Amino acid sequence: MSGYLRSAWGYRWVGLIAAWVVGLAGMGVVLVLPDQYQASAKIYVDTQSILRPLMSGLTVTPNLDQQINMLSRTLISRPNIEKLIRMADLDLEAKTKVERDKLIDELMESVKLSSSGRDNLYIVSYRDKKPARAQKVVQAMVTLFVESGLGSKRQDADQARKFIEEQIKAYEAKLLEAENRLKEFKLKNLERAGGGQKDYFGSLSEVQAQLNQAQLDLREATNSRDALKRQLAGEEPTLNADASSLGIGSGSVSGPSTAEIDARISALRNDVEGMLQRYTEKHPDIQQLRARIRSLEDERKQIIEKHAAEAAKNADAKPNQGSQLSGAQIPNPVYQQIKVALASAEASVASLGARVGEYQTRLTTLKQSSRLLPELEAEFSQLNRDYEVHRTNYNNLVSRRESASISEEMDATGVAEFRLIEPPRVSPEPVAPNRLILLTAVLAASMLVGVAASFVVSQLRPVFHDGRALAEVAGVPVLGSVSMLLANERKRYERRRTFVFFGGLGGLVAAYVAMLAFVSLVMRSA
Repeated sequence: MSGYLRSAWGYRWVGLIAAWVVGLAGMGVVLVLPDQYQASAKIYVDTQSILRPLMSGLTVTPNLDQQINMLSRTLISRPNIEKLIRMADLDLEAKTKVERDKLIDELMESVKLSSSGRDNLYIVSYRDKKPARAQKVVQAMVTLFVESGLGSKRQDADQARKFIEEQIKAYEAKLLEAENRLKEFKLKNLERAGGGQKDYFGSLSEVQAQLNQAQLDLREATNSRDALKRQLAGEEPTLNADASSLGIGSGSVSGPSTAEIDARISALRNDVEGMLQRYTEKHPDIQQLRARIRSLEDERKQIIEKHAAEAAKNADAKPNQGSQLSGAQIPNPVYQQIKVALASAEASVASLGARVGEYQTRLTTLKQSSRLLPELEAEFSQLNRDYEVHRTNYNNLVSRRESASISEEMDATGVAEFRLIEPPRVSPEPVAPNRLILLTAVLAASMLVGVAASFVVSQLRPVFHDGRALAEVAGVPVLGSVSMLLANERKRYERRRTFVFFGGLGGLVAAYVAMLAFVSLVMRSA
């Protein structure tokens, strides 16, 4: 190591010259560097709104903190920087495309958007040699940050609303198509499906019950008709005149005639037939009408029996009058009334027979359609399932559209609020370059360059300073060495050179100190 130092010391003047050259050049460069002024602004994004917990469950509440964080990371992009250049009028300085691209690259590197450590507090900063331009760039960046936050939310809301509207129209068409298919199926298979509302077995049981009731009514009507036939066979069509004179006839009995009662019974039966087209036998109105019919039938039977009893009584009370009027014949009113009742009974039997036939036809049709029942039920289930799926999706989409509308209204009211805590301002003193540090670095660099230059030259032009080094290089032993004795004049000369060398180093340090004083004075006066 001592050999290297002695070799480098031999070329100390080369190192001193190199140090002065580097030092003077570096100090000159530091002095001519342009001042950089920094403009900055602070923005606070308030995402804690009272509306968010109140509207929870009613609206779509995105993670605003995550959105703002992502926005801060993607804001400094090429399209946004191009927009910033137009907003700050920087495009007036870039005439060509190359200059414009260079300006964009410089801005993307120099514009800073960082978080200050607090939640949602961001700092926008930019350095430029012109204070006014730095402030304009920061102002444009603040505007771009706020507009990007609001614009992205509006754009997302518009896209979501457009998509939901398209889906609602699509599902509305699907729902209408499913409704039409279901309606056509019900209309087409109304008879097979048991009225379209009840299942097959319920319809079959109902028709069977109606058929049984109709058959029972038919048997009752048939029995009533047969009884009237037997009564009619037991009556004479005509009576002797003496029976008429004794008051036997329709006019001698108080109350309504059997013809009137038969007419009322016929009307009531017609009412029952009409109601059976809509209701079953268990309906209270139908049961009440049938009870009224039975009451009238009993009343008619009592009238007929009463007429017969009075006629027999009068015949026994006046036997002599019978001999006087035995020659004359008149129509028997009882016979006529029974005949009218028989005609009504025949009509009732015919009506009930037609009803029994209709119910038998319905029952046969239902039994024949039992083969198609599984297929119809499967098709109906499929159609109904498709309809329910489309209806559920449609209702969900309508609900989401309302939620999106409320969310958009919430955004308009400022769920996330951008607050400018500190408006863009420029520091009164330049923040760069830091000439004090740079001058110190230049001095250190010049010293290192001087040492390096001396060492490099000593290695290029090596000198042996002792016999040991010569023996190592030559490979032969050195028998001895001759020392050089310097004269007093030579010693004084070497001492003067050493003083001059250290004076040169001191001059370099003095130049550094002078530069520091000058820079400090200029900065203080500014």
